[in-house]
Amino acid sequence: MGFSRRQPAEWAPHAAVWIGWPSAADLWEEDLAPAQAEVASFIRAILFPDVNDPKGARTTGEPVDLVYNGAKARAAAEAFRAKLPIPNLLRLHEAPMGDIWLRDTGPIFVTGAGRLAASAFTFNGWGGKYQLGEDERLADIISEIAGVPLKRFDGLIAEGGALEPDGEGTVITTRQCLLNPNRNPGLSEKDIEAILREAIGAEKVIWLDEGLAGDHTDGHVDNLARFIAPGKVICQHPTGDDDPNKDVLNAIRETLSKATGADGRKLEVIEIPSPGAALMDDEPVAASHMNFYIANHSVVMPSYGALSGEEEAAEQALAILHDVAGRPHAHAIDASHLLTGGGSFHCISQQQP
Repeated sequence: MGFSRRQPAEWAPHAAVWIGWPSAADLWEEDLAPAQAEVASFIRAILFPDVNDPKGARTTGEPVDLVYNGAKARAAAEAFRAKLPIPNLLRLHEAPMGDIWLRDTGPIFVTGAGRLAASAFTFNGWGGKYQLGEDERLADIISEIAGVPLKRFDGLIAEGGALEPDGEGTVITTRQCLLNPNRNPGLSEKDIEAILREAIGAEKVIWLDEGLAGDHTDGHVDNLARFIAPGKVICQHPTGDDDPNKDVLNAIRETLSKATGADGRKLEVIEIPSPGAALMDDEPVAASHMNFYIANHSVVMPSYGALSGEEEAAEQALAILHDVAGRPHAHAIDASHLLTGGGSFHCISQQQP
């Protein structure tokens, strides 16, 4: 049975990708310029994925719609754009965003009835922890800029990073996030599944339990498990004896190994190494190789050498990801400064089919 609205898989062709540009100096402090540099590298890997081309523009990816807030942020973004081989591939938009996590605050683009649309849920600052600016309106603002009609599903408090679709009716999420009392008190799994069916075309929901240690999002699935191809899901195995997520990662693998998709077939589970023990101020942070982005011509994976020191794990993870992602180019880019804000490349991006 078909559904009128469905979120395509991330590997489906993109018309563009929306990305948040670090803008708030009071939030980022000394990490503002380094975080902007990491986002700039991320954008380059999307726009010009062929690093062997001396001009950097032999292969071009989907255009990037970069969202910023304020004059200083615009100046930094314009300076970056001016250095690109094809500057008009980067389009700048000012919006009153609190912070850059567009995967959660922006619209979720869906398709149906031969047209592009968007869905959005209620956003409450990740369970009331970070309520900034007009983040709750950002889905409306971006949808208007994109010229795409938005439908809100306000009966559910959720973020895009909490939902991982395969484009064929299967969605992975976590109980820690969507069943958290700070989001949806009183809703059951069945209640949530019914809303997800209408909003993004979820015919089958696979529920994981807990997320990563130090994850302020309460267990977003885009740090835990990602679909990489039809019937194929990728997750992490622990790296090092001191990996703070050893039990969580093993439980995720166990759940996925028993799971079936909307078509009734068992999923093929692929594992890559985790970043291991990534620490800030001696506390674990939610560093994850799973926060990659699948662009039209490349897959871009965050690494955290400055925090975890597990360069070999990152190299192994990227090699496996490149092998299974179906993209000619693969890049690992250090996102240690971006992670000081609580997320990485997938968290700041939202693809538009």
